[in-house]
Amino acid sequence: MITTEDTALVLVDVQGRLAQSMHNKKDLFENLKTMVKGAHVLGVPILWAEQNPDGLGPTIPEIAELLTNQSPVSKFSFSCCGCDQFLKDLQALNCKNILIVGIEAHVCVYQTAADLTKLRYHVQVVADAVSSRTAENKQIGLQKSKAAGAILTSTETALFELLKEARGDRFKQIIHLVK
Repeated sequence: MITTEDTALVLVDVQGRLAQSMHNKKDLFENLKTMVKGAHVLGVPILWAEQNPDGLGPTIPEIAELLTNQSPVSKFSFSCCGCDQFLKDLQALNCKNILIVGIEAHVCVYQTAADLTKLRYHVQVVADAVSSRTAENKQIGLQKSKAAGAILTSTETALFELLKEARGDRFKQIIHLVK
């Protein structure tokens, strides 16, 4: 099980026009916001990546505005693990569990999940907080991530697994986020 002490959230490439072309983008964006806000409530560190930001543009405003105290790692490799700065930042967190959210499920999310698994991280792909331009490609990405060793989870499952108990201020804040 994941815990707040040993888990990081990896936000992959939710940028510009590409993000606007995602299958079921309304639900995707809501779940992404819930995951980022939930990570803040629970004290889970966030690593934020952008694929070729000069070409694809910046992270969409509704997500970027939740990350004002940090900057994205710029990358050109599809996998976040192809970026030395990402790997350095990840190692500094000293986490063994990774939750992955973002786009596209069959390219950057899948390749990141596969590479992190090879690096012996326990990877969970948040299935309702990833997408691709087509539903078929999202499903292929989820299947390939799972075949590579990642576990599939959902926004609520991940947040409640991190939370552990139904009491206290953090519980009230998480309940408010998922309603």
